[in-house]
Amino acid sequence: MILKRVCSCALILFACATVQAQTDAKAKVILDGVSKKYKAFSAIKSDFSYVLDNPQENIKGYKQSGTIIANPKTNKFRVTLYEGSNSAKSISQEIISDGKTQWTYLKKDNEIQVNDVDNSSQSLNPAQIFTIYEKGYKYLFTGEVKQQGIVYQQIDLTPVDSKKPFFKIKLQINKSKSLIYSAAVSDKNGSRYTYILNSAATDYKGSDAVFGFNKKNYPGVEVVDLR
Repeated sequence: MILKRVCSCALILFACATVQAQTDAKAKVILDGVSKKYKAFSAIKSDFSYVLDNPQENIKGYKQSGTIIANPKTNKFRVTLYEGSNSAKSISQEIISDGKTQWTYLKKDNEIQVNDVDNSSQSLNPAQIFTIYEKGYKYLFTGEVKQQGIVYQQIDLTPVDSKKPFFKIKLQINKSKSLIYSAAVSDKNGSRYTYILNSAATDYKGSDAVFGFNKKNYPGVEVVDLR
């Protein structure tokens, strides 16, 4: 249950930081700078950590780490979630998309679920975090904070669509690098999902095959086609 929540909420983070409601000129300048920086990359790779607080289910401080590789131009991505310590971590779940088909690997069940990519306006696509600030949100610059010698600019995003399952995303942006450092998603059920990009996003120049599913890499896996 928690793993599925992590993935669905990771999708919220990686798809929903898209903004262009003109409510705050300073925030717009900052977000445009971030967008320009990411769009200069061929594809993007970053490590992230995730913390969940869910009072309804008595979950506090549940942590997990992961990696995202995304190509916003082609709508392709690969999100990998890990379990265990840094010295002995292993893959627990993956979400892979070639822009048309999406594969979700569940290690616990040794199962691959296959779906068509949802390209509707309500879909949550991790590749889109790096084509930031296009539509659907109001934004507000709320100040700067200094942590361990680094200055972060803070911006609150509020969805224009009241039907979204969350009501606010709080971004922290590394001021000197114009790169996202963290995002905290607050949903309507009282849960809070905090994501920290542990490594600065880099220009990924590896093979495009990373965005596809190869059954040979998952011995004995059961493929469940849900299309």
